[in-house]
Amino acid sequence: MRHILPARFDTENDLVDFLAAPGPKDVEAAAASDGPLVILGAGGKMGPTLAVRAARARAAAGCKEPVFAVSRYSDQATHDWITAAGVRTIVAELTDPQTYPQLPDAPDVIFMAARKFGTGADAALTWTTNAFIPGLAADRYRDSRIVAFSTGNVYPLVPVGSGGATEETPLNPVGEYAWSALARERVFQSFSLRFGTPILILRLNYAVELRYGVLTDLAQRIVSGTPIDLAMGAVNVIWQGDANSICLRSFALASSPPAVLNLTGPGSLSVRWLAEELGKRLNIEPHFLGTERDNALLNDATRALNRFGPLQVDVESVLDWVADWVLRWGATFDKPTHFEVRDGQF
Repeated sequence: MRHILPARFDTENDLVDFLAAPGPKDVEAAAASDGPLVILGAGGKMGPTLAVRAARARAAAGCKEPVFAVSRYSDQATHDWITAAGVRTIVAELTDPQTYPQLPDAPDVIFMAARKFGTGADAALTWTTNAFIPGLAADRYRDSRIVAFSTGNVYPLVPVGSGGATEETPLNPVGEYAWSALARERVFQSFSLRFGTPILILRLNYAVELRYGVLTDLAQRIVSGTPIDLAMGAVNVIWQGDANSICLRSFALASSPPAVLNLTGPGSLSVRWLAEELGKRLNIEPHFLGTERDNALLNDATRALNRFGPLQVDVESVLDWVADWVLRWGATFDKPTHFEVRDGQF
């Protein structure tokens, strides 16, 4: 049964409210909660709406256990919005070991702290974020269940017609960011094996909404007349709200040693097709650069979709929304995904 989706989003508030609105399955999962939820690194692109979705799901389920969202909160408006929505915010520096004894106990923890862009200029900070913080978090919450976000960048490029890397595909990261992401996974694995901590690693590629993501990147390039590089000729995308929903419902899969789950939408999508579909909606002909290679960074999320599907939002709806948003100069994070990068240099 297809969900009834909005035709458009008139304001950024409308968008974030939709992203943060829990579905019935989110509420069902919240009803089974037996303690607080802690979200580490909640101030990024996905964290704020995830935290508010979790708090709203708990309220709808009659669960009085709080959601704690921990971050530096470089954006005060984000902090204030999360707080007003009923999330208990904790302003903290996650690279500081002294932070962790002050954090609340919780049976369930979501780990979102990560760094990708700027690795080329400051690789040391990327490794600190992606490999050092996980050890601090895993030690502090050794007695909790942890769902830890990772990335599909830990996989090698795979043939476009293969359907994407599965959870069993041998890991072979490309570039220093991807290696640091694998280090994050290995640190969680080590603590899980040492202390028996149940952990689930979510390998995500790529979450999209209207303010950022692969589709927004493509639409902005079409509007500006910038040629679209086809070297990375196929991608995966998933609506951010669907990714957050699956995350909140996935704690039962956590295990020791850690379980792994690819997190994205169904199938591989041609970049050329996505650009052409956006071009139709924008009434602008896209320009292309180069030709498609025979491999790309792709994930096969069959396992997750079989367990948690169907998704709320389909790619055609997001294409409609993104085109409308970009034509109206809707707010963006001004953070390109660099999905076309093939050498791992971010």
